Amino acid sequence: MPLAEGKRVVVSEFADNPAEAIDTVLSLQPMPAPDVHALKDTDVLVRVKSAAVGWVDLLMTSGQYQHMRTPPYTPGLEAAGEVAWVGSAVTGTQIGDAVIVDGFLAGPRSSGDYQQYGSFANYVVAPTEAIHPKPASLSFDQAAGLLSSYETAYHCLVTRGRLSHGEYVLIHGASGATGLAAVHVAKLLGATVIATGRNAAKLQSVREEGADHIVLTQDEAGQPRSFRDDVKALTDGKGVHVVYDAVGGDISIESMRCVGFGARFLIVGWAATPFVAAGKGKRGAPNANHLPTNLIMMKSLDVLGCPTVISTTKDPKSRAPRLKQVLAWAHAGTIVPRVSHVFPLSEYKAALRAKWSGQVTGGCVLRP
Repeated sequence: MPLAEGKRVVVSEFADNPAEAIDTVLSLQPMPAPDVHALKDTDVLVRVKSAAVGWVDLLMTSGQYQHMRTPPYTPGLEAAGEVAWVGSAVTGTQIGDAVIVDGFLAGPRSSGDYQQYGSFANYVVAPTEAIHPKPASLSFDQAAGLLSSYETAYHCLVTRGRLSHGEYVLIHGASGATGLAAVHVAKLLGATVIATGRNAAKLQSVREEGADHIVLTQDEAGQPRSFRDDVKALTDGKGVHVVYDAVGGDISIESMRCVGFGARFLIVGWAATPFVAAGKGKRGAPNANHLPTNLIMMKSLDVLGCPTVISTTKDPKSRAPRLKQVLAWAHAGTIVPRVSHVFPLSEYKAALRAKWSGQVTGGCVLRP
């Protein structure tokens, strides 16, 4: 059957910031039907059923992410869909198979020939090694954001954090895609999870997903509140063994008062202060985060940077056990990503706004 023309989102240039980008530099454009005769014999063409909408997708539109894809480009790091065509050298994958596309090896955060195939589109092309069977227990929406979120959680908590059974872990930004994945992974490891956030309703959802305790980081007036006493009370005054910090800013400093001696402090991101690099791809670090060295010393903290993608690039062999475990959990139905927001591709602006404004619990997806 001939392939039909589709649509794709295009970033025409970098904006000053992601919020501006949504209205000024992104547009929905026609996507010509892929010419399979121009593809490699090891390529796989996937008809996208669901594309994950992530925080990184937003930061990339302003060139404020560490990996800059030169515009024009199509955003979208991850996708799940059905195979529409396979090259003659491809084995183990057939037309009609339900698959997920590996964002490490294809899409705008990858390197090489496949950067152009962002998943905010009807079709993506990926090398055969970037194609994984979709776990039968997951919908296309759930599978679309599986790898990025759960591999990040695994790298941070296991590889860097050495989280073990019986330990307490404080997870900030727990209602986000990677934060909720961290809750799931921590529970599988046998840890006691204390999840934090600004929104009480969203935190109740996190409790439903397995968090043992929830703690608000804002008061009823929307102002930051001290949560040290809450955490200390939940840990018999001893403090947590591990902090998973994807928020940054004042949350980081308060967290250092919530830890036990010799704790591991995992720097996962800085959602509270996203503009640590200048917009329009100018980079620099005008708003760098700062941590108190006196607390780091007196509590004998291990402060650990956890850049999953960069670490994998530096040491590619480190990924194999992580990927194997995440896929095994997913195929067994042990992990099930939560998706709170679903939009058609035509409403990509609404999807990006929902993600940027913190409306989403877990995942947000586009359905081309």
